[in-house]
Amino acid sequence: MAYGAATVSLLAACLFATGPFSASAAAADPMAPKDIQATFFDGRSFTATTPSGVSFRIVFEADGTVRREPTTAKAGAKGEGTWTLGPDGFCTTWKGAKANCFTVTKAGPNAWSVMKGPELKATWTK
Repeated sequence: MAYGAATVSLLAACLFATGPFSASAAAADPMAPKDIQATFFDGRSFTATTPSGVSFRIVFEADGTVRREPTTAKAGAKGEGTWTLGPDGFCTTWKGAKANCFTVTKAGPNAWSVMKGPELKATWTK
C-alpha cells in the first residue's frame, strides 16, 4: 500500500505530538523573567528534581537568596546562594560555585522544565 507525502506527514505529526515529551512541550516558549519571579521567587518552597532523580526542597526568597535541601539523606547536597533575573530567565550562584543561567518552560500541570540551553537541568513542581 502506497502512502502520499501528506499522509506520512500527518502520521508523523500525530506520533510526535503525543506523550509527555511532545514536540509542543519541547517548543514551549520560555517564561518571562518577571513571571518566573512572581511564580517561584516568593519565599515558598517547591520541589526541584534533577534528570537523575535527585530531589530537593528549594526556596527562592524575595531578597535574592536561595537555599536547597535534599528530600532524602541518600543523595544531593544542601546549599545556599543567590539568584538574579537575567534577560531570558534567571541565574543562580551557589556558594563556592560560579553563576549559571537558566530558562523555565511549562512542562505540564504544576510542572516546569529548567533548561540550560537545550539541556534539561531540573523539573520544578508545586
